[in-house]
Amino acid sequence: MDLSLNLLAVAKVAVDDYVGFTFFVGCMAMMAASAFFFLSMNSFDKKWRTSILVSGLITFIAAVHYWYMRDYWAANVESPTFFRYVDWVLTVPLMCVEFFLILKVAGAKKSLMWRLIFLSVVMLVTGYIGEAVDRENAALWGFFSGAAYFVIVYDIWLGKAKKLAVAAGGSVLSAHKTLCWFVLVGWAIYPLGYMAGTPGWYDGLNGILDMDVIYNIGDAINKIGFGLVIYNLAVQKSDETLKA
Repeated sequence: MDLSLNLLAVAKVAVDDYVGFTFFVGCMAMMAASAFFFLSMNSFDKKWRTSILVSGLITFIAAVHYWYMRDYWAANVESPTFFRYVDWVLTVPLMCVEFFLILKVAGAKKSLMWRLIFLSVVMLVTGYIGEAVDRENAALWGFFSGAAYFVIVYDIWLGKAKKLAVAAGGSVLSAHKTLCWFVLVGWAIYPLGYMAGTPGWYDGLNGILDMDVIYNIGDAINKIGFGLVIYNLAVQKSDETLKA
C-alpha cells in the first residue's frame, strides 16, 4: 500500500471509531516496545538475552500485523479475523516459550515448552474454526479452545511449571507468578471477545462488547506486559551476576 492510500485510510478513521483508534495505538505501542526490547538486549547477562529477544519478537510480529489490520479496518470497517489469528498463532506460542526460558535455571526441559506450544496452537486453531469457518458450531469449538486454555493454566499454576518456579525461587518465582496472572486474567479477554463475535448462546453479549476493541486492548496489555516482566527479571538476574 503506497503513501497516498495510507493517508486516505487515515483520513477515513472517524473520531468516534474506537476500534480504529485502538488499532493505531496498539500498532505504535508494540512498535515502541519492540525497539525498547531489541535495543536493551546488550545490557543483560548473555543467558537472559534470548528471553529479551523473544519479547521483542512477540511485540514486533504483533506490530507488523497491527499495521495491516488497521489499514484493513479503515478500508473495510470489518474485523480482520484472518490477520489476527495469524498474529496469534505466531506470538502466543512464543509467549509460552518465555515460561520455558525463565525456568531453564531450574532445569526445565524442552518437553514442557513443546507441551505449552501444542496446547496454545490447539487453543488458537479451534478458536479460529469457531470464529471464522464453522460459526454455527461456535460453542463447540469454543469449548475445545477453552479446554486447551485451562490445561495451560493448570500447567503453569499447579503443574510442572509451577514446581520448577518454586525450585528456582526468588525473582524467577516472582516473575513466573506474574506471568501466570497475565495468562489467567489477561488472556481471559480473548474468550470474551470470542463470545462477543460468535453466534449461539453468546448472542447476549452482542451490542454490549466489541470484540475488536477487547482484542486490541488485550493484545497491548498482554504482549507488552509479558515483555516487561521478562525485562524486569533480566535486570534483576544480571545485577545479581555483577554483584557475585
